[in-house]
Formats: sequence, structure tokens, C-alpha cells
Amino acid sequence: MAPFTSFRVTGDRPKYSSPMPRSRSSSSGQPGGAAERLVVDGREVAVSNPGKVLFPEAGHTKLDLVRYYLAVADGALRGAGGRPNVMVRYPNGIGGEHFFQKRAPASRPPWVEVVSIKFPSGRSAEEVVPRDAAALAWLANLACLELHPHPVRADDLDHPDELRVDLDPVPGVEWDQVRRVARVVEEALGELGLTGWPKTSGSRGLHVIVRIERRWSFEQVRRAALALARDVERRAPELATSKWWKEERHGVFVDYNQNAKDRTVASAYAGWVTVREATSTSPWDAASESRSSTPPLTTPPSSSTARASSPTSLSSAAPRPAATSATDLWPSSVSMPAAGR
Repeated sequence: MAPFTSFRVTGDRPKYSSPMPRSRSSSSGQPGGAAERLVVDGREVAVSNPGKVLFPEAGHTKLDLVRYYLAVADGALRGAGGRPNVMVRYPNGIGGEHFFQKRAPASRPPWVEVVSIKFPSGRSAEEVVPRDAAALAWLANLACLELHPHPVRADDLDHPDELRVDLDPVPGVEWDQVRRVARVVEEALGELGLTGWPKTSGSRGLHVIVRIERRWSFEQVRRAALALARDVERRAPELATSKWWKEERHGVFVDYNQNAKDRTVASAYAGWVTVREATSTSPWDAASESRSSTPPLTTPPSSSTARASSPTSLSSAAPRPAATSATDLWPSSVSMPAAGR
């Protein structure tokens, strides 16, 4: 393996400097070596134990993870930027224990933004709000392999700007059926003047993100998601289901409950960890292709940068005024499962 490097990031792409001599390592005795210090858009980020292996089979290290997030920063921030995020951390790599962390570490750089989230239980937590590539690098140093953003912006925590469709196949359902249901979702949304942005979930399913105006409560958006799920089931009853009880499901479950106030989903370009070590990516074309192994973290998909900077990408697409129709998706008599279901 080549010696680790320190590098300075300005603008969109990392610019590497000469290798940092290993003699500058501290005598910490850590298996990953001395900390690397990166300057990302003028902000210094320390990467502790940069050589620590997080993906044993592929040999990817923590520094590789940092480099990956810097390479896909534009795309990752379109999904998670400006939102409170739950961190999913794997301090000992994918072979060790992982945990969900809502509260931002007390020890953090002053430029890492947080916002206080209140949960239905009455509890609250200050969650990280990444705004730039430096924040992503800092999160990668925490071995945060997944970011789970809330469907709200940090400046308005009560009105979601995303309706989220989670296509969750029951055991035994193949990928081809998942993508067929995704196309049904696309069709249903299109008839309402809404645009869906699909991404692989990182496991077996797909998420479809629909940007909406910040006008409705969580409950209203959740009702709209339920109505959409029922519409998809009506259009393709042999492929999809909106039934809540597992014993009643078949095919692909259109999970509307991801729109409840306390729910989050993995963001695009997360360093997702399944047995395939697949990253969570987009776009619609992925829903028409078979699943394949993901390029290593050190070589992000070649289309990542193009998708991240595309003028038709997620963040640059204004929420449609037609989102008004989201509240018209269901009749007033629709029965709504309890909030926890």
C-alpha cells in the first residue's frame, strides 16, 4: 500500500500533495498509525488512525473512506446537507459492532453545525447538520459509514420537504420485481406532476425521494405516502402491497411509515455496509439495471460527479407547486394506521 498522504481540498476535487513522512507519526501505538491532518476548503480535519481497516475484504481504510466522501461530496450533500442527521458508526469496521448515534459528539469543531430535534417521546437531541465537504470528512473520521437525514431542513423542523417511498421486498422477491414496482411509482407520481428521485437503499430495496413544498405537517405527508402506496398497489396488485401486517404482505411492500416524524433513511452516497459493501446511490437508470458489485471506495462510480453537478439533480429541482395534489391523494374517509405503525 502506498504511503498515506496529506492533501488540501479546494473547490470540487482533492489536490494531493507529496506523501507525509511516516516519521511524523505520533507514538500513540494505534494500529492505524498517526493522525493525518487535512485542509478542506480552509478547515482543518484530523483523521485519527488513517490506516485502520474498515472493510477487511477489500482492504479499505478510514482514510479511503474520507477520500471517498470528499470525491462525492456534492452528491452526498444534496441528500444529507442542511438537514439533521442520525449517524451510524462502525468504529471497528464492518465486522464489528455498529450503533446509531443521534447526539452530536460534545467534542467537535466549532464549524460543525448542530440543531436540536424533539422526538414524539418528548426527548430531544442535538444532531449534526453537514453543510460542506469538511463536515463529511469529519464524520468519516468517526467511522460514520451511513448518514440518515431527516426529511426536513434545519431551519424548519416541522414541515418536511421530502416525501419518501421505501420499496421493501419481502423475502424471496428478486431485484427485477423491485425495479418494476419503482416504475409504477414513477408513473403514479408523474400523473400528479411530481418527480421522484430513486436510489438504492443499500440493502435489497429502493428509496424514492419526492421533493415537496414545506407546507404540510408530518402527519399530512405520511397520509399522502399511504395514499400513494395504495395507488401503487391498485396499479400492480400482483407486484406490490401496502398491507402493514407482515403476514399479509406479498411482493414489494411500499412502506409509507418512513414518513413518520422520527424516521430517517440512509442518504445517497453513504458508505453503506452490506455483505456486498455497496454504496447507496441513484438514479432512475439504476432501477432498470441488474445489481452489480460497487467500485471500491477509492474509486467512486464514474457517474457520481456528473450526477452530483447535473442541473437536473435533486437539490436544483425546485419543489413542484403541484405538490398541492399530495394532500388530495387520499379521500377524507381513508383509514390511517396508528402513528407507530
